[in-house]
Amino acid sequence: MMALRRALISTQHVCRPILQPRYWPARSLAAVAGSSTGHVDVSLDETTGIAILRMNKKPVNSLNLDMLTELTIALDKLESDNRCNGLVITSAVPKIFSAGLDILELYQPERGRLAEFWRALQNFWMKLYASPLAPAAAINGHSPAGGCLMAMSCDYRVMASGNYTIGLNETLLGIVAPFWFVDTMRNVISQRHCEKSLQLGTMYTSADALKIGLVDSLVSDTDTVEAARQELLNWLKVPGYARQLTKEQMRKPTVERLAARQDQDIENFVSFLLKDSIQKGLGRYLESLKKPKK
Repeated sequence: MMALRRALISTQHVCRPILQPRYWPARSLAAVAGSSTGHVDVSLDETTGIAILRMNKKPVNSLNLDMLTELTIALDKLESDNRCNGLVITSAVPKIFSAGLDILELYQPERGRLAEFWRALQNFWMKLYASPLAPAAAINGHSPAGGCLMAMSCDYRVMASGNYTIGLNETLLGIVAPFWFVDTMRNVISQRHCEKSLQLGTMYTSADALKIGLVDSLVSDTDTVEAARQELLNWLKVPGYARQLTKEQMRKPTVERLAARQDQDIENFVSFLLKDSIQKGLGRYLESLKKPKK
């Protein structure tokens, strides 16, 4: 758990029109199948049309500007290849899916860099949440804050049944989850569970996450990817165009809420995070990480 504590467990322009029908020409598969872009490894099974994306940014798959850029590029390439219809997102790092936003992007930042980082997070979320692919999260470890957001943005969530936790715990660090984090969680679990979770910064065990609908199924630690892949095989039996348009009806209003106020959201976030009280709180958190765990 010490590795997990070393990352922040937190927290105008969409790359393409929301959920457009996928009739574009395929790019070279060499840019996708069996490829690696630093901390993101991607493979594509052309027989099933399902790609596996493994995050491999040790120690905890924290989301900094570079990582968000790599993830967005990888997703864009997969969406642009007409041999890919489904996507499993998982982790190559043991016992961690993603620890969320990198605290080093948030503590004593340069204002321009912070704004760029937040826009990168917005763009990645909009692309994943509205993806014409069928993404499934194979949550094979802890998934706090930004990791939870990524999982909730997928169409299906399989979680390892081990001693892992998942949730949006921003309030525990004195940070307020932005409205689009809230919208995403509200669209997954009940309003009441969402209110309690966000106000208390609750981290749910795998079993409790299943009970409230935050995840869809539990399997053993080693079976998450295969379970997600098997689930997607059922999703891909549905005619793609019908599935995509149905997803658009459900998710487009949520994405458009952020797209319409993207710049305002960046300004609000930057102004909030640069407050002395917030920076001091993050500083205390960083100092606490240096102390040996009792």
